[in-house]
Amino acid sequence: MGSAAGFIHTSLAVSTFLVWCQAQGGARSYGPVFEEQPSHTLFPEGSAEEKVTLACRARANPPATYRWKMNGTELKLEPDSRYRLVAGDLVISNPVKAKDSGSYQCVASNSRGSVVSREASLRFGFLQEFSAEERDPVKITEGWGVMFTCSPPPHYPGLSYRWLLNEFPNFIPADGRRFISQTTGNLYIAKTEASDTGNYSCFATTHMDFITKSVFSKFSRLSLAAEDARQFPPSIKARFPADTYALTGQAVTLECFAFGNPVPRIKWRKLDGPQSSKWIGSEPLLQIQHAGFEDEGTYECEAENAKGRDTHQGRIIIHAQPDWLDVISDTEADIGSDLRWSCVASGKPRPAVRWLRDGQPLTSQNRIEVRGGELRFSKLVQEDSGMYQCVAENKHGTVYASAELTVQALAPDFRLNPVKRLIPAARSGKVIIPCQPRAAPKATVLWTKGTELLVNSSRVTITADGTLILQNISKSDEGKYTCFAENPMGKANSTGVLSVRDATKITLAPSSADINVGENLTLQCHASHDPTMDLTFTWALDDFPIDFDKSEGHYRRASAKEAIGDLSISNAQLRHSGRYTCTAQTVVDSASESATLTVRGPPGPPGGVVVRDIGDTSVQLSWSRGFDNHSPIARYLIEARTLLSSQWKQMRTNPVNIEGNAETAQVVNLIPWMDYEFRVLASNILGIGEPSLPSSKIRTKEAAPTVAPSGLGGGGGAPNELIITWTAESLHFVYRNESIAPYTPFEVKIKAYNRKGEGPESLTAIVYSAEEEPKESPYRVIAKSVLSSEMDVSWEPVEQGEATGVLLGYEIRYWKDGDKEEAADRVRTAGPVTSAHVTGLNPNTVYHVSVRAYNRAGTGPPSASTNVTTTRPPPKRPPGNISWSFSGSTVSIKWDPVVAKADESAVTGYKMLYRQDSHSAPTLYLASRSQIDIPIPEDFTHAFVQIRVTGPGGDGTPAEVHILRNSGTSMMVEDSGTRPAPHVVVIATNSLLMVALIISLEL
Repeated sequence: MGSAAGFIHTSLAVSTFLVWCQAQGGARSYGPVFEEQPSHTLFPEGSAEEKVTLACRARANPPATYRWKMNGTELKLEPDSRYRLVAGDLVISNPVKAKDSGSYQCVASNSRGSVVSREASLRFGFLQEFSAEERDPVKITEGWGVMFTCSPPPHYPGLSYRWLLNEFPNFIPADGRRFISQTTGNLYIAKTEASDTGNYSCFATTHMDFITKSVFSKFSRLSLAAEDARQFPPSIKARFPADTYALTGQAVTLECFAFGNPVPRIKWRKLDGPQSSKWIGSEPLLQIQHAGFEDEGTYECEAENAKGRDTHQGRIIIHAQPDWLDVISDTEADIGSDLRWSCVASGKPRPAVRWLRDGQPLTSQNRIEVRGGELRFSKLVQEDSGMYQCVAENKHGTVYASAELTVQALAPDFRLNPVKRLIPAARSGKVIIPCQPRAAPKATVLWTKGTELLVNSSRVTITADGTLILQNISKSDEGKYTCFAENPMGKANSTGVLSVRDATKITLAPSSADINVGENLTLQCHASHDPTMDLTFTWALDDFPIDFDKSEGHYRRASAKEAIGDLSISNAQLRHSGRYTCTAQTVVDSASESATLTVRGPPGPPGGVVVRDIGDTSVQLSWSRGFDNHSPIARYLIEARTLLSSQWKQMRTNPVNIEGNAETAQVVNLIPWMDYEFRVLASNILGIGEPSLPSSKIRTKEAAPTVAPSGLGGGGGAPNELIITWTAESLHFVYRNESIAPYTPFEVKIKAYNRKGEGPESLTAIVYSAEEEPKESPYRVIAKSVLSSEMDVSWEPVEQGEATGVLLGYEIRYWKDGDKEEAADRVRTAGPVTSAHVTGLNPNTVYHVSVRAYNRAGTGPPSASTNVTTTRPPPKRPPGNISWSFSGSTVSIKWDPVVAKADESAVTGYKMLYRQDSHSAPTLYLASRSQIDIPIPEDFTHAFVQIRVTGPGGDGTPAEVHILRNSGTSMMVEDSGTRPAPHVVVIATNSLLMVALIISLEL
């Protein structure tokens, strides 16, 4: 004990010294953090301003000092220099383009380290005069198109263009006949008129901050020869580039204008995807506001007039500036420990990531490994402290992330985490006493009881982190326990007193029970405990705590006495079945007992209803058993519905009473040639359960008529035919005669007869003879790909008239490139619609599409075929490496981004289906990045989540995880087939419920 006493004396001295040092230290010091950084600056040449200011301000303690770099070289700020510092700002007096144009960076430093700002360019704006040379006159024939070239003078930045006719300010308006390109400044007139004769001048304007400057060219004379009255097809003259590049979030504008007589109309379409809602179309221009990756693709402009059409195609390619997905943050680490930092950035092209330390490039060396966006330290030393930055850059920009690394070396200090002064423990129980001094490097720990040094034994354990664990506690274990901590920086200790109390015991445990749905029950639970301590009871169902405030009145405490924790269950439901655990607890120990409650109820829905052996008045049904819900199934009922009624009706069966162990039965007395759906319900002594899902729709076979005719009608058929119909089993009669004209009305009566005589006559009906097939074809057929397997087709309709008879609709034929039209698939519309949605297509495939009108006589001639290419399919790989973290009432879920392969469509976002438990409805969330924050209730314990990608090709394969409050790593939902047999049915039902809800949400 002498050595222990000396240890205590030294550690107390060190503690006193630490307190004095911290009192003298004042406010915490930290490295520079930028609050304002320089931004790109445009300085107009000839401006009245005499200076340019580039801003830079950093928060730091001690305060930061500042330096500036121009084009990577540090500026010398001498007294007579045009460069001077004002706080951290760089002020340039009398800026000159030849000397001052370039890229600038601010460097902020203090004793903790240095950081560099983002780069900012200083550029000089200017607009020179047009050439003084005279412009050649133009002479063309009236009615032809003409283009005037602007040829703007040197300038920066870009210009806006207008044209003058004869004099200022007579500006030419933009209309469908005339167009001014804002890309080249050229003026286009699609079809000249007599009023166009005159002098033309290009008027160019630049906008630089608050300064606007305009210049105009020499005039060019337009003369028109005698009018050419001929009409001619469109010819596109103003064309957008084959490849147009744009950044996400920016506006994209495509220009397209054509000559022609009559003046052509311009239409726009996207050839490999749906039209965006962000389009703003004004004939010659296609504008996309806030472009995104979904807008990438091939676009076509079509110029059309009465004499023909002309088209031009080009691609929009979307890129993105770097953007951080994961960045570093200020870190305090112990000396001698290892550290890993990671920076992840998105962007297109993919950004390169590099590292800086105190503003200088950092490469791999000795204990430091740099690998792209990852930085690793082995065995940190104090010299590693400083300011670090990761820099992500591509050709569109650069982003910086900064963090300070502080390597700590501290003597052990118990002030923040002392050993608990009074440590109660239960007799025969276990007590855990942490020893957690603040220390760097990690302290070596030893424990004493009084003057006795403790070592590991059958009852005493000292863990690697210094925690003391005592088991099978008795009264003799009471006393003072002291933790001693030591590292190379010093020593310290902390003491607590162990007090042994009586153990908590369950004296009356709950008993297992069986009840029916709707009944009440009380589960008993009594306990004894140390009278000096408070006792509380908690209940859990299948290891999940019961929240009495959110139980909808089903749970309540049956007694207010401290030693009685009975649980009352009212109006029990099937979901209340399970293992109930009562826990009696004091601050030092707890005791638990469990019992199983079985709630019996009507059976669950049968599954897998299959229809086979389809006859004219009967079918054979089979199904699989559902849950019996703890009460044997007594019998089954079969219901059906038809097109005649949406109501489900009980059907006659063979056998009449279907026993509870059956899984097949015959349904009889059906109507021939009728569409049916069937479902099965199970019952037991507690009632009839929920119905199964409906079977697939079937049609019974046709049969001989059994009733007299009624509902006389008819019409249609082939030429020279009169078709008469009546409703008795859809019978009909065909009368052919060459003298019958198309679509002619006839008065018709009909009667039924058999071997015993004739029946009564029907009422008189007016029936029309057959039409001829349509003679006209639809036109302007447009096909647009919607998803990887779907497209929309639209067309201009044929005119209704005698040549088409009574139009019933349109037939869409589509076939793959390389196949013959005879092998085309077909889809028919009902009624005079002008569009259709086609599904079941192959991804990334060229299809030919034509449309025909049809009536009762047949189909008409085809339209001109058009082509469409379906989009690539969505990525097959589901999101991976799913993790989560909790913060207050929010769970943050992250996953690795899914990158589409070359043969897959782009990823534009993610869909997440979130389900709190098996009884709650799911919620659909949309995310544009691989992270989402979800609000959660206070009593959150677990949830099921499905995540999948989405994009132009549709939705991808989902990844499903089970989120637990006490876990933060991905755990895939277990397949029911791998579980023990007693649980298979339960898991299958939960999965089936979740899948049904997913389908209903059309995820």
